[in-house]
Amino acid sequence: SPILIDSVLLCSGLALVHFWLLVSLNPCAGAPDPGQREAMMRQEASQRTGGGLVLTPAELRLDALLHRLKRQEAGAAPFPPAMHFFRARPLIQRSPIFKLLQKMPKGGALHVHSSAMVSVDWLVKNVTYRPHCYVCFTWGGSVRFLFSAQRPFPRWDCFNWQLLASLRAAAADPAELDASLARNLSLFTENPEAAYPTQDAVWDRFDDAFLAISGLVTYAPVFRDYLYQGLEQFYADNVMYLEIRAGLSRTYELDGSTHDRTWSLKTCKDLSERFRAEHPDFLGMRIVLSAHRVLGVSAIKAAVMEAMELQEKFPDVVAGFDLVGREDEGRPLWFYREALALPARLGVTLPYFFHAGETDQEGTDVDINLLDALLFNTSRIGHGYALTRHPLAKDLSRKQGVAVEVCPISNQVLKLVTDMRNHPASVLLAEGHPMVISSDDPTLFGTAGLSYDFYEAFVGLGGLSADLGTLKELAMNSIRFSSLSPRLKDRGLEMWQKKWDEFVAKSGE
Repeated sequence: SPILIDSVLLCSGLALVHFWLLVSLNPCAGAPDPGQREAMMRQEASQRTGGGLVLTPAELRLDALLHRLKRQEAGAAPFPPAMHFFRARPLIQRSPIFKLLQKMPKGGALHVHSSAMVSVDWLVKNVTYRPHCYVCFTWGGSVRFLFSAQRPFPRWDCFNWQLLASLRAAAADPAELDASLARNLSLFTENPEAAYPTQDAVWDRFDDAFLAISGLVTYAPVFRDYLYQGLEQFYADNVMYLEIRAGLSRTYELDGSTHDRTWSLKTCKDLSERFRAEHPDFLGMRIVLSAHRVLGVSAIKAAVMEAMELQEKFPDVVAGFDLVGREDEGRPLWFYREALALPARLGVTLPYFFHAGETDQEGTDVDINLLDALLFNTSRIGHGYALTRHPLAKDLSRKQGVAVEVCPISNQVLKLVTDMRNHPASVLLAEGHPMVISSDDPTLFGTAGLSYDFYEAFVGLGGLSADLGTLKELAMNSIRFSSLSPRLKDRGLEMWQKKWDEFVAKSGE
């Protein structure tokens, strides 16, 4: 006789949906009903990111093409998502899927750090060739840069500053000098496993590269050109909106004088408006102000207070506040609870966009950052790599519509995951969890824009199950979960839809 099974499935993240399956059991053959099997498969597919979208005939044609290409790529060896990105990059660049993703309108990039948003080639070929650029090679084998009207005084661990133009003119092989500079401004290497055997090793190199870059991009004339170039590179990759994390270190002039954060934010505002005027299909740029998680409570209190003041002065530019830096070595969010409670105590709305769960150290104080981020009403979760190990945090973030900013390449380079098919976000994709894809630090990873991370997400995290609907919803999510006003979100989605329809029409031919 038939047995009624009550299967309770989590659906849409807003409620528990009871899905009743009537399974006819044959005690002799033991064969389940094929119809019920098909129903279960359809139900599961509908829960995936993009699974609820109804594709147009043109979209279905492009989806069929993508599926064929993905099957070919999955059957090839080596398989790029199973490799370290630094080794996989040339394979990805030749991928027909990647070439399609480059043309795809990707919406917004919501997790990018301001000091690492342009290609390293531009930093070397453009910035280091400018007049008055001095360089110092430290005892530890690092490099530092500084623009100055005269030879800089000793600072940091630099005692022998050299004018880079003179050093380059005297070099036997200027191209090799440029290559060595590029290696100091990026983590990219042909043998990443040997170069970075541990998380500590890669994070040390990560932090050092940021220090090297800072002397270049905090020079005021470079700061302006650098931000504009960042917008250009993302726009060229079919990204129409940016939200960048920025500590906004004081920018300096050739004579050593400095500008405060107000100057920097006004510069960002002016550049964003200029770029939008020149590119009417670009939505703009907003900034999540950030402070480092190694600072003391009093310093974070001051940073939060300043963020509130700057948000009041620049409401169209300042999106909110975050704490940055390596979670495993920094202080947990709860350590800063007095500082982070200041806006609510003062009756001020300062949205938070916390990095949380960028760790594989389960059960530590840092691992609880995910719960604390939600307690402090974070608008999104940066990385959220550990989210699948926290069922309560996962459920709350889903119900509250708190999207996870997934940065696949960053997670792999920083040694959280080896094979992208094993990334925890594959579970989130399968469940339709609120999610956006971003690129974190393109300069350091040898990328530009968003296409490389979309490739890793679509081919690696999503596997053969991810389809055009997955890509479509991820792109729309980047506008829905942005900090833009409802009016601008509606405008952005309308602009994006037009680009999407054009992309589908051209790509499916």
